[in-house]
Amino acid sequence: MSTVDIATTPSGSQRSVETLVSKLRRRQVVGSRDAALETVLVLRQVVSKARFSNIDQLVAIIRSVGRRLVDAQPKEHSVGNTVRKVLHHIREEYNTASKGTAASSSKVTYTISNFVLQGQPRKQTVAPKSEAIITLKENDPDDPDSFSRALKPVLMEAIQDVLDELETVYDNVSKNAKDHIHSDEIILTIGHSRTVESFLKQAAHYRSYTVIVAETGPSYKGHEMAQSLSAAGISTFLVPDSSIYAIMSRVNKVIIGAHAILANGGMFAITGSLLAATAARVHSTPVVVCAGQFKFTPLWNLYHDFGALDFADPSSVLGFEEGSLVDNVDVLNPYYDYVGPELVDVFITNDGDHPPSSVYRLIKESYDDDDHEL
Repeated sequence: MSTVDIATTPSGSQRSVETLVSKLRRRQVVGSRDAALETVLVLRQVVSKARFSNIDQLVAIIRSVGRRLVDAQPKEHSVGNTVRKVLHHIREEYNTASKGTAASSSKVTYTISNFVLQGQPRKQTVAPKSEAIITLKENDPDDPDSFSRALKPVLMEAIQDVLDELETVYDNVSKNAKDHIHSDEIILTIGHSRTVESFLKQAAHYRSYTVIVAETGPSYKGHEMAQSLSAAGISTFLVPDSSIYAIMSRVNKVIIGAHAILANGGMFAITGSLLAATAARVHSTPVVVCAGQFKFTPLWNLYHDFGALDFADPSSVLGFEEGSLVDNVDVLNPYYDYVGPELVDVFITNDGDHPPSSVYRLIKESYDDDDHEL
């Protein structure tokens, strides 16, 4: 496959790409879902204005844009995940359009997951986009744009599916919340995850329970979470992080969010999540992680626990007013913890509940092997 430089994309699309690159570098776009939404919108514009005469050219254009965005903020894993998801959908639509739905459906892949899914069809199976037969002619010398004109309508629908999934991720994750939280339970959470917030509020419509929120220093995002849950009528207590282990014996369930979920079933989550998960394991308390499937990334934590993480301002831990002490110590303020798969019991996603051991299968179904390295 030939390499296509981002300069070959139309000027309007290139401007939107550079704008998002600038926002990512300056951390003007923060949060997995917001970054994923911005990425989908940019890719939709790139595809709509791109000129290509075969599928390899289109894939090369999108991969080039994806590399540009990922390099701008490598620690925002949802950007690369979204690019991989769009590439996966584009290849599916191309195969369906070029070979026909009958030919594509006749091909059966014999895997354990397919065998299980024969008895349990996925609830979010996407219906065929269109019954019309699309005639594709790649590398047409008489009309080089005929291929892109014929394929773009179904590609735009496929990208819209990815966008719709991101926009409804909170509702889809929390739709079965009442099955995971029971009356009079005590739930511990940490930080301010909007996915967990939506999950807990949805469960409150059916169950009466108590939430203990760790304040999550030094960012103290737990204060925002406690205020939001309390305003929704949920019995909420705010505790310092140092109390997590002491109160864990009274907790029935730990529910936390994730920044990124890795292929081995581990995850990056807000600082303090490792403390909560480790304390929960000692007390045999189940740890539940609420996260959209767009956070699943085909990467492994191959580095030291600090190696792939983000760091916040150290002055919030030890300020310059400490004087001589600042000169004698190195202060690390990691923004995320790496939580291993052995500390997590289940991931609740917009596509159902999955144990950490099944994450690799979900990644296999969501992304193509060729796109693991953009």
